[in-house]
Amino acid sequence: MNVTAAAASLGSGAGQQIGAHNVFVYGSLLADDVVRVLLNRVPQSSPAVLHDFHRFSIKGRVYPAILPVEKKSVTGRVLMGITNPELDILDTFEDVEYDRRDVEVTLVESSKKLRAAAYVWSNSSDPNLYGEWDFKEWTRKHMEDFIKMTAGFIEELELPDSKTRVTTYETFYQKNGNDSPAS
Repeated sequence: MNVTAAAASLGSGAGQQIGAHNVFVYGSLLADDVVRVLLNRVPQSSPAVLHDFHRFSIKGRVYPAILPVEKKSVTGRVLMGITNPELDILDTFEDVEYDRRDVEVTLVESSKKLRAAAYVWSNSSDPNLYGEWDFKEWTRKHMEDFIKMTAGFIEELELPDSKTRVTTYETFYQKNGNDSPAS
């Protein structure tokens, strides 16, 4: 079985045995350019929906958070064939703000259910969460700077005393004179 077939296998666990993971993305990782900076490639993906979750904006941040909310849904995509080292990069990128959880998503094109990892906001009672995050608005207002910040994060990973992604993010936006990137 090839990596793509293993990643697409539904619930069998075969993909994880060879190091191929499915990851549901819903924010900045919807942008191929951000994924390319992080992973040095853009994996195969498929549009998907995560039911009973909501995508929030976060005060003072340009990226979103998701949390379980009944009767809501989040559109995104599933990155398929993510290797163990790539999953480690994504875990480091999502930092302490998110917990990686196993979720079930529905593929848009086939309505098939698929198990995937998703990064869920770790503080479910965060008062800074509000409204609905908008990818098109993010692309227009924040994507270019976010790609630069992400490239800086990847460069930091190679240093012996690398900074966390949250520190890299905060330093980047303060240095660029934008203390409130969500504006």
